[in-house]
Amino acid sequence: MSDVFLDPKLVGKEISIFRKERGLSQEVVSGLANIGRTHLSAIERGERKPTLETFYRLCIAMKVKPSLVMKSIEEAVSLEEQENTCSGSATSFISTK
Repeated sequence: MSDVFLDPKLVGKEISIFRKERGLSQEVVSGLANIGRTHLSAIERGERKPTLETFYRLCIAMKVKPSLVMKSIEEAVSLEEQENTCSGSATSFISTK
């Protein structure tokens, strides 16, 4: 069985969308989640992968269920896979190694 990796840019984008929908700044969310603002910024840009603990803290800071954010990530992955299948693109938001 091959290893499957979730694209950190997709995860970061979804976290950013939830934060912005709630009208929260990176400063506020990172403070409530007890992480650095630059760390959150790097996560949202897809430059860093959040640990499960960090993911949970960010969700709680935004007052959203982690399962809701994860569902949104799953839906974005499915949509991207469908778009890539239709366009014949080799790029995917889930990659195998």
